[in-house]
Amino acid sequence: MTPVDDRIKMADNDTARLDEMFEALGRGPFAEGYKIDIIEGVVYMAPQQTNHWDITVGILEQLRTKYPRQRLLSDVRIDYPGELNAFCSDVALVAEGAERTKRGGFLCGDVEFVAEVISRGTDSNDYGPKKSGYATAGVAVYLIVDPYQGKCHVYTRPGGGDYNDHRKVGFGDKVDLTRTFLGLTLDTSDFCRD
Repeated sequence: MTPVDDRIKMADNDTARLDEMFEALGRGPFAEGYKIDIIEGVVYMAPQQTNHWDITVGILEQLRTKYPRQRLLSDVRIDYPGELNAFCSDVALVAEGAERTKRGGFLCGDVEFVAEVISRGTDSNDYGPKKSGYATAGVAVYLIVDPYQGKCHVYTRPGGGDYNDHRKVGFGDKVDLTRTFLGLTLDTSDFCRD
């Protein structure tokens, strides 16, 4: 088995249980207007905030200058390595030629880039188990946009369940991703602090 196959196998261990959890959440009246993640078997729901959405759309629009819409996802479930991990990333870029799974999603091994915009109360997930899940899955570039700090955190070179490179960029500066496979620079000049 290749390392990618191993990562995919790890992510698929509890797919049936995750399916059950998301189906139950979908039947409830409370899901609309909330971002939902299942992290280590715990359901996290954060209400969508205007600033959060503005930053997310800003990232998507900048990625669209280089990547087709079909490769970009927002708030779409992807199962990641670990016990009951299903993340609905704010922004994800899947590899060219990535094929949908039987349930219509993508495999974590197909994800090349993820951006998460911090929500109050769930920041420890983005900096902790989600970062570990993305690194273990081999996501090449993980960007955390933190409107409470007014900073972007860029993580690259995944290995051993973590990232080996971390850079911080303040809001208003450019996030240089030209040395990554993305080959572009993200402008943060219109990102607002919370």
